[in-house]
Amino acid sequence: MTVSAHSPLARQALAYVLAGGRGSRLMELTDRRAKPAVYFGGKTRIIDFALSNALNSGIRRICVATQYKAHSLIRHLQRGWTFLRPERNESFDILPASQRVSETQWYVGTADAVFQNADIVEDYAPQYIVILAGDHIYKMDYELMLQQHVDQGADVTVGCLEVSPEEAKGFGVMGVDKLDRIVSFVEKSSDPPTMPGKPDRCLASMGIYVFDAKFLFDLLRRDAADVNSSHDFGKDLIPDIVANGKAVAHRFSDSCVRSENETRAYWRDVGTIDAYWAANIDLTEITPELDLFDRNWPIWTYNELTAPAKFVHDEEGRRGHAISSLVSGGSIVSGSSLRRSLLFNNVRANSFSHVHFSVILPEVDIGRWARLTNVIVDRGVRIPEGLVIGEDPELDAARFRRSERGVCLVTQPMIDRLL
Repeated sequence: MTVSAHSPLARQALAYVLAGGRGSRLMELTDRRAKPAVYFGGKTRIIDFALSNALNSGIRRICVATQYKAHSLIRHLQRGWTFLRPERNESFDILPASQRVSETQWYVGTADAVFQNADIVEDYAPQYIVILAGDHIYKMDYELMLQQHVDQGADVTVGCLEVSPEEAKGFGVMGVDKLDRIVSFVEKSSDPPTMPGKPDRCLASMGIYVFDAKFLFDLLRRDAADVNSSHDFGKDLIPDIVANGKAVAHRFSDSCVRSENETRAYWRDVGTIDAYWAANIDLTEITPELDLFDRNWPIWTYNELTAPAKFVHDEEGRRGHAISSLVSGGSIVSGSSLRRSLLFNNVRANSFSHVHFSVILPEVDIGRWARLTNVIVDRGVRIPEGLVIGEDPELDAARFRRSERGVCLVTQPMIDRLL
């Protein structure tokens, strides 16, 4: 890639997004789609956040590696992310697992998912590679992380979050010195190292890595030849660099993007039913922690052509209205009451129904007199007339997927079993 020496570092970088994971803790939400393709926030998919961060940071070369049940994800990427143009020195590649290295080998680890496509990436001749996980919700300027990587002469720079020791048990955790050089890296330890001067905090890996491209591909080739490796960044490559090279921690607080309405750095792993429900419902707050209305850092996505949302009927008990809710295009609230809920595109809520504290994915039809409370309804579900969910814990648990916090996930096969 030919770029002026005075250009932002992001213009010399390629973003490689790992988007092959199932996300099994989301239960039936990922039966038909990979976790990065799961809907979020009324209009977007989870992967749109990592991709938008790359685009807004100035990165114009992007690759997305897919694997598990990738059709929904690939269709979304083709519809919403193919505006990058080769004639402007831009590119967007979708890289399904295709046994490029061996006729018997799919992607067997995060590092292998990059190595198997090394020839494609090297053809673009990027100076830097930014490895991204495609399944988290956050806003971040990768240019600042790239700048730290170059300034400190690191072999790898690892994006990290401050978390409690208890939270850290589910992450890769870094021990650092006073200059944020990583001196240890352990995966999901029962006794994670804490931060210097902060015994109640740990630095957890965000699954974001910056490498010089040549260094990374030399490292990947050595790792691919190691029969004892699991070919994973967190388990193999990063610990090796910590022991034999220079690994540096980049703190999310240094590059998180916040509008004037966001008081804290926002990062969420929406990998469980409860976390997914809570992150969506939080958006209905008057001033949510995540500002989706920030026009300075837009979340790009496929914008489906829809009619405006419509609210009809104005009779006592049959009034189409929404309180503290998000309602997306093509939806019709026909004599239904919404409160603290989020409706994606083309939802129909019919007369006398009540939808409270619920996340309704696209193309759902909610029958008359239905009452939904603390519910996630998967795409395309037809809720029968008069169905009540969220008021009887035992009945809910027998019919639907009920979480520890009492959130019910509803899919069409669950509804079909009731009929």
